[in-house]
Amino acid sequence: MASMAFMIKNCFAAILALAWITLPAGAASFSVKRGINLDIWTTWPGESRWGESDVLLPFPEWRRTVGEPELKALRKDGFDFVRIPVDPAPFLSGTTGRLRDRLFEEVVTAARLVQKAGLKVIVDLHLIPAGDDRSVGMKQVMDDPDLFARYVELVRQMARALAREDPSRLALELMNEPVIDCEGPAAGLWPDRLKKLFAAARASATRLTLILEGGCWGSAEGLAALDPSDFPDDNIIWSFHSYAPFLLTHQGATWAGDFIRYVTGIPYPPHELKEDERDRILENIRRRIRTDAPLTRRSGMLAYLDEEFAKLDTAARLDAALSQPFETVAAWAGEHGVEPQDIILGEFGMIRQEYGSDAVMPAASRAAYVGDMVERAEARGYGWSVWSYGGAFGIVDEFGGRKAEPDVMQVVRDLK
Repeated sequence: MASMAFMIKNCFAAILALAWITLPAGAASFSVKRGINLDIWTTWPGESRWGESDVLLPFPEWRRTVGEPELKALRKDGFDFVRIPVDPAPFLSGTTGRLRDRLFEEVVTAARLVQKAGLKVIVDLHLIPAGDDRSVGMKQVMDDPDLFARYVELVRQMARALAREDPSRLALELMNEPVIDCEGPAAGLWPDRLKKLFAAARASATRLTLILEGGCWGSAEGLAALDPSDFPDDNIIWSFHSYAPFLLTHQGATWAGDFIRYVTGIPYPPHELKEDERDRILENIRRRIRTDAPLTRRSGMLAYLDEEFAKLDTAARLDAALSQPFETVAAWAGEHGVEPQDIILGEFGMIRQEYGSDAVMPAASRAAYVGDMVERAEARGYGWSVWSYGGAFGIVDEFGGRKAEPDVMQVVRDLK
């Protein structure tokens, strides 16, 4: 009799375990349409001070300047969700030991604050490059197997911390823009790593929708390299990012390679420029390259400028550049039976002003670009999340809490 009871108990446990596996496999429990990315850092405190409560808390740092009134204003403006970038580095650093548990609580508090304001939330684990003042970044996590294993455990712990939240109001994104599989011998590594992250998150949070994206900076091509059948779970939203065309969206950015920092002054759309104005703008860029770029790079940069601008100098060419990522994702989705509502354009946007630079992108250009990207996303039935609330790409604030021009926000308001 005891043996029979043991068998029944084990059968029941097996059925329950199977239910846990299959329960999330209905339609995604989380759905969104129009969103905005909040800021990840504004003061950029060095790792040596991460053990100090008044330096690291509240966390994420945007909570010092964005509260319930500002979040409610976003809801009123037409957004239905925000994406919260959460830097994993403090969770992986040896300087934050006594604050580690508190950091998880802070993320939950931040997510609840957003929901209280009437918005849904994506908690986005958002690695950024390491530097002189921080030891952990994307490269370190990708290159060090032990550190990647610790990142997998962080994903497990974050999923556990969020597991009791309303799955219709909150989703978890496992890694932002993985810098892997772009080229070289590492190509093809990301799918297996993503499986490990997915398994860790799903083991802790059986009901939450998980946001997955491809390699090579979360690009459309990176997403198209994934096979959804490797993730036997329908409670997934697939994300891709697009800042195409890069020549326009990242003008003046000093952190985005050694070429684009010399490029400023090209409005959107560039094909509407008069010939003499176009020539003047391009010659100014060439002059900066000839004067300031490394000597051995100048000729290559000048040729690259002409090559990239030629891809955008007519309405048809610009349309092709904007549309190509969407077409790549649509073809992938059609091949694998992924529904449009399960796809999100997780990041896009146009720089307003690089920190410390005098060059400011005209507000009308930024609004036109965002409007064109939103139109493409919504025509496909994809959700979208513009980058970002403040800072270099800010559409609500610029630097120091000063308000950005209202043009981009008006694009969103007019969608209602």
